[in-house]
Amino acid sequence: MLKMAENKSYTIVEYFGGDCGYRCGYCKNDEGNFSHGMWSHTMTVQDYQDLVDRGWRRSGKYVYKPKLDKTCCPQYTIRCHALKFQPSKSHKKVLKKISKFISKGELPKGQDDGEPMDSVCDEAGPREPSNVCHSEVKRAAIADIQKELPECLAITEVQKEVADGAPADSETSRKNPGSVVEERTTKAAAPKPGMGADPGRPPCRKAKDLRKERRLQKEQIRQHADGDSSTPPTAAQTKQPKPLEDFINESLPDNSSHCLEFRRFLCDSPLEAEHSPDGPEVGYGSFHQQYWLDGRIVAVGVIDILPTCVSSVYFYYHPDFASLSLGSYSALREIAFTRQLQKQSPKLSFYYLGFYIHSCPKMRYKGQYRPSDLLCPETYAWVQIEQCLPQLENSRYARFNQDADAGDPRVLKDVGRALVLYRRAVMPYAAYSRKRKGSSDETEVQQYADLVGQVCAERILLYRA
Repeated sequence: MLKMAENKSYTIVEYFGGDCGYRCGYCKNDEGNFSHGMWSHTMTVQDYQDLVDRGWRRSGKYVYKPKLDKTCCPQYTIRCHALKFQPSKSHKKVLKKISKFISKGELPKGQDDGEPMDSVCDEAGPREPSNVCHSEVKRAAIADIQKELPECLAITEVQKEVADGAPADSETSRKNPGSVVEERTTKAAAPKPGMGADPGRPPCRKAKDLRKERRLQKEQIRQHADGDSSTPPTAAQTKQPKPLEDFINESLPDNSSHCLEFRRFLCDSPLEAEHSPDGPEVGYGSFHQQYWLDGRIVAVGVIDILPTCVSSVYFYYHPDFASLSLGSYSALREIAFTRQLQKQSPKLSFYYLGFYIHSCPKMRYKGQYRPSDLLCPETYAWVQIEQCLPQLENSRYARFNQDADAGDPRVLKDVGRALVLYRRAVMPYAAYSRKRKGSSDETEVQQYADLVGQVCAERILLYRA
């Protein structure tokens, strides 16, 4: 056994099981939601990354894993390939809405575009530990979050349950060169009576073809002026979509009515702040991303920067700006931020949106941030969402990995090697069992170690009273 080193970071957790059901915030089933839970006193970013990749997620210092084969509304971990992401039509609509507000000062009328909201520790949140006073845990969890909040902000979500939600726009604004070509839907005017088309006139051409040709001509003229003798761009090259960053920059015009700024701060969480030579400049850990409008804070996003991803945790905003779809806007900003960090740390290339809940229609919006994958609940392999959706249409619970021989690569093989923390000493569970003859917690420790896997079980310290 080893004494705890003062200069070494450990993950220390207390496990609370998960046998009892509680109220579901999605389908309102009184006892249909089941999850396993742990209280995290401290946690390294690598341990949390490994846990997230096994279906765990944190809410404050409470870390929980839904029991997907038992719970009424299965919650599947979803990640977006940030480097390959292209904004959809509805995403562009959100950015245009922000741009119009910033440039002209006009707030959209009515409410937001249908972004679903969850309260922090209410129905849709994680299950609380069964062997701890519920009210005490709830107060602690709320206090952990509320001490981070400016007084002017209202908490609206736990797991960034914000939807894109905007209906497809029937019309698009005039496109800039290099943008994705989109058709405008119009009604054709009835032809006037006459002798038919004049055979001496050239045939009519679609407006979008004319615009494409003019762009190509301008590009050829520009290259000629620059002395570029290379071949003119092909049609395929002219169709390259604009990157997300260009759309975001266009939504923040110069000389506008309002000034929207962003600031980033470390925030309190169980994750230990860490720096690595090959990591991002800001380091790893939990951060506030604050949205300031004309010197006034209007929204805050909490994110975890982990070794291979940016994980969205919470998002809350001032209710006066609900019509701006700030939830969707913040997701786009966080994807762009992930792309920025990847330039500093090549392994960091994913954006985790929390859980995808196919059985709840209003929570399917996360599947619109593509390309994306869902985590197989049995093998913990990532599978493209397009392959998963047909299975989820047939069954709420599904094994996504189609390889029948595939299994959990980190399956528990020896619970005796799981580490425990007992009286400030670190020891394998086998040594603890010998020391504590007659201990009756083997079933609980076995369940915990199965859920975190062999690798994490040998690295995370399970607190024993």
